[in-house]
Amino acid sequence: MSTTDKQQRLLDYLRNLPDCVIAFSGGVDSAVVAMAAHLALGERALAVTGVSASLAEGELEAAPRIASAIGIRHETLATDELSHSEYLKNEPTRCWHCKTELYSQMRAFADEIGFVTIANGTNTDDLGDFRPGLQAAKEHGVLSPLVECGIDKQGVRELAQAWDLEVWDKPASPCLSSRVVYGLEITPERLQRIDAAEVFLRELGFSSVRVRCHHDELARLEVEAREIARLAEPACRELITARLRELGFRYVTVDLEGFRSGSFTQLVSVDQLSTSSSKV
Repeated sequence: MSTTDKQQRLLDYLRNLPDCVIAFSGGVDSAVVAMAAHLALGERALAVTGVSASLAEGELEAAPRIASAIGIRHETLATDELSHSEYLKNEPTRCWHCKTELYSQMRAFADEIGFVTIANGTNTDDLGDFRPGLQAAKEHGVLSPLVECGIDKQGVRELAQAWDLEVWDKPASPCLSSRVVYGLEITPERLQRIDAAEVFLRELGFSSVRVRCHHDELARLEVEAREIARLAEPACRELITARLRELGFRYVTVDLEGFRSGSFTQLVSVDQLSTSSSKV
């Protein structure tokens, strides 16, 4: 399917909706859905960004700018997943609790403004991962236009580039809680520490970074494989180690496999995944 065909299919799908409130992170997936909704529905489309302690620094500043470039109306909505004890336990179902909080707030907001439809930026590649948040979307009647139109991540980036969206090549930026190993409690302090560490690494020029937090406040750094050698250079290594210890990490390690999304999922056994899925 060509990029033009993808555009047309997505626009046709959205034109059949009465309206649309998009869960808008400012990432490439939700930006493409927001752009298509704006073109298809005009003032009947609205982008909403959930704001909480798990949102990485810079994401909140970027979202309204990207929405403005698209031309879509944009609102922020306070969410408080950290008030839920089950979320703080940080079991493999954590994402379900987070998305349940977000979609509950979005549903109430949509009802308040008289909108019917809520949509997210899930694409077909997401369906192959362990994502309890997809169950939360299903339970709240949230639509996934990209999935319905058979569009994968590569297709999303092609659409974003065709529509000249600045985020077309932006790396994924999931919530900060995804950096905390399952079973280690989520706290605002841990999230702030992780965020500050990732900001520091980006300031040093590393493009894609994850600071994974393990027990005993061990930080496992993931950067692109081609950048590991630079990370290990004495001057850079000493600078990073000093900064992360200043932030409260007791140990600083480097993952030799390099940057990859969802690396904590591989620590969860098949039995745990089945049990976690049954809980939601």
